[in-house]
Amino acid sequence: MNKAKSIAIGAALILGAFTASTANAATTLEAVKDKGHLQCGVTSGLPGFSQPDENGNWTGIDVDTCRAVAAAVFGDAKAVQFTPLTAKERFTALQSGEIDMLSRNTTWTLTRDASLGLNFTGVNYYDGQGFLVKKNLGVDDATQLDGATVCIQAGTTTELNLADYFRAKGMEFRPIVFDTSEQTVQGFAAGRCDVLTSDRSQLAALKSKLADPSAAKILPNTISKEPLGPVVRQGDDEWFNIVKWVLFTQINAEELGITMENVDDMLKSDNPNVKRLLGTDGDMGAKLGLPADFGYKIVKQVGNYGEMYNRNVGPGTPLDLERGLNALWTDGGIMYAPPVR
Repeated sequence: MNKAKSIAIGAALILGAFTASTANAATTLEAVKDKGHLQCGVTSGLPGFSQPDENGNWTGIDVDTCRAVAAAVFGDAKAVQFTPLTAKERFTALQSGEIDMLSRNTTWTLTRDASLGLNFTGVNYYDGQGFLVKKNLGVDDATQLDGATVCIQAGTTTELNLADYFRAKGMEFRPIVFDTSEQTVQGFAAGRCDVLTSDRSQLAALKSKLADPSAAKILPNTISKEPLGPVVRQGDDEWFNIVKWVLFTQINAEELGITMENVDDMLKSDNPNVKRLLGTDGDMGAKLGLPADFGYKIVKQVGNYGEMYNRNVGPGTPLDLERGLNALWTDGGIMYAPPVR
């Protein structure tokens, strides 16, 4: 039995058992409220996306995505607990009900969307796979990597992308596979491989962990599409809509110029789009099973999408990533959300 078929059968068995055991259980929203907090799956440590400090305080885009959902549900962005997961553990943890949502730099693909019993709720970071090399390797382009040893994380889309790229270019490589991203960068730093491959944002995060980040560089090549976003279980449309519209609310808030600093003043706005988003008009919250002011609570406590981006991965942070594709559609990017109406 090939690996893909084995994984698919295993996922189906887990999903079937979970579905049978929860057929008459509370909805996810009810279960979350009963616990008094959101349980959110994140990485075990990736700067800019989900990273705990020495005191156990988590930061990152994926962490803020979880906090925004908590703010919408409870009116308290702190009402969330984080479950660190490896790439291989993440889907099982969600399928089994160990976590309420997954926000862990996870790529949206057809296979994951259609065969694991999961739903992607949107994209909170548009990315693509690239390559990190040490400058003394003397390589300036990925087409020069024939015969290279490549550090890679197991259970990710990068494995297949890497094989496809090298095959298409008529090149060969030798994979060095690790369970976690931390292990991949340690292997790269120790000289176990010539190249480290992952999403470009992750490469920037891992590069910042090197003893001398200036001694390495990310090659200009991008070899895949990696739309990263939060994930929930299939079968609960109410929860699916909530997580989806929390992200859309943050994107729309940026487009409307609503920030953490001015959101209180914006409550007085006559703009119907602002009024609907902040809950001073209409019944948007009721449609989702949330309080009327859920949008206000999200922006007040977590911020709009641009604020979330800038403080975690934007210019001036260790990752120092320009907005690029993640800029709003009105600013030359592709970040776009349906309207709140």
